[in-house]
Amino acid sequence: MTLSQKETSFLQDLKSQEQVCVDKYNRYSANACDNQLKTLFSQIGKVEQGHLDTINQMLNGTIPSMSSGTSGSGNQQASSGTPAPTYANNTNNEAKQNDCFLCSDTLATEKYVSDVYNTSIFEFTNPAIRDTLNHIQKEEQQHGKQIYDYMASNGMYQ
Repeated sequence: MTLSQKETSFLQDLKSQEQVCVDKYNRYSANACDNQLKTLFSQIGKVEQGHLDTINQMLNGTIPSMSSGTSGSGNQQASSGTPAPTYANNTNNEAKQNDCFLCSDTLATEKYVSDVYNTSIFEFTNPAIRDTLNHIQKEEQQHGKQIYDYMASNGMYQ
């Protein structure tokens, strides 16, 4: 697969964005107060690492198979049927404020990254690359939904 200079530039930008996501979710998983949120961030971080690996494969001239790395099916369980957070009764307002900040920041990140994918998809001529980027974008949108659902269920999203 041969990429144009513009396509390579878009992939380099996506690589940078995915690296930020991986780093952020790993750091935020460690810094979250609620165990449910720690787990959610950890799970999303693993999917983001798959996105980064996929982008790196494309930069190396390979179009990866979507069945081998980025699959959103495992993510959907994290936001439903989980126990109440440790601050459910407002006993630890500082912990809730911390987790609200982490969620707000990651939700903003997901919105931005999804938009970067949206623009990038239109710049590629290879339909397989476009499909791969579209698949990743859908997973980014799912991450945003999971974070929103967590925030809404915990009174963090007004």
